[in-house]
Amino acid sequence: MPDYDIITIGGGLGGASLAKGMADKGYKVLVVERETKFKDRVRGEVMFPWGVAEAQELGVYDVIMSAGGHHPEKFIAFAGPAPLPERNLAETTPQGVHQLTIYHPKMQEAVLESAEKAGAEVRRGARVRGANPGAEPSAEIEWDGGSETKTARLVVGCDGRNSVARKWGGFESREHKPGNLLGGVFLEGMPDDGNASVLSYNPVFGQCALYFPQGPGYGRFYFGNRTDAGWRLQGDADLPRMIEESIRTGFPAERLEGAKQAGPLATFEGVEDFVDHPYKDGIALVGDAASTSDQTWGQGQPLTLRDARGLRDELLATEDWDHAGHAYADKHDTYFSAIREADDWLTTVLMDPGEEATAIRMRVFPLLMTNPGIIPDTGFSGPDRSPVTEEQRQALIV
Repeated sequence: MPDYDIITIGGGLGGASLAKGMADKGYKVLVVERETKFKDRVRGEVMFPWGVAEAQELGVYDVIMSAGGHHPEKFIAFAGPAPLPERNLAETTPQGVHQLTIYHPKMQEAVLESAEKAGAEVRRGARVRGANPGAEPSAEIEWDGGSETKTARLVVGCDGRNSVARKWGGFESREHKPGNLLGGVFLEGMPDDGNASVLSYNPVFGQCALYFPQGPGYGRFYFGNRTDAGWRLQGDADLPRMIEESIRTGFPAERLEGAKQAGPLATFEGVEDFVDHPYKDGIALVGDAASTSDQTWGQGQPLTLRDARGLRDELLATEDWDHAGHAYADKHDTYFSAIREADDWLTTVLMDPGEEATAIRMRVFPLLMTNPGIIPDTGFSGPDRSPVTEEQRQALIV
């Protein structure tokens, strides 16, 4: 008999959500989390409607809301300084819900606590030093001054972008660089009521500025530009330039009056880093360990929840967990491919300043007047409900 049904390497959103989902059904779960306290590391803090629906399916939505989850009801966008039609996501997506925003460390703490309350064993300040695939996979764990090897029916790598579980499981990484950089900072003192997310895209400059409120006057602000611009925002001293470039992009200056920095400012490269078929020999990967998308388009949290929910459902459907792992991986490849395609579409149309992208915009933008659906809604409505269509693909052909 293995020591546990599941061992998760990592207790962030993916590991904790899966642990809660399985512990709720009576399975014995061990969560190994190296952080004793989650910190602000400039991560994704918005779930679009399809991610909110996944949180509801997993049973973590109420947990997230009780930890400070917030539903901005307005979605305001600009093309440069020109306003685009305002959108109500609860009325225009099949999920029928608004976007959800929350401070990432608070969400992590709350979901991990809920997993422990559901019956999962949680070890914090612990490290997995190795994982061994096989019919009865195992993890080598350092904790409380000692080390031990624990076995499980399934070991799940939930250890983020720089996943070592990939290596231990023998997975081969694939990488694609879309060419975007995205910097983020937490702001307070904003002159807003917390009810509107505001986004501005300017393909002339290859830049974007995005604000997702988490309450009245505070929230996460992002600035994106192209890697070939030759510069990036990094460190507290770059906040004035971040605000200046955002206004130049077309973000309304009055919405940034009085803004004060309340967290680190850091920029990351929008790399799509993933594996094909994230399961083999008793080891599964979920969240960023399985696949990272270009963070410019805000799909990290929804994808993580989709992974956790998908793996949970496959495990609960059969006692043959090897079969369940492969079924999860097959479905993962399908929906992640749809997200990648939609993200690449958005990068071309909204961020790429090149001649080819300009020609595409010249043809696509007039079509929007009569057919708003020419732009894929995958990022809002999800890869299952709104995959990229052939008509949308044809619109990208110069």
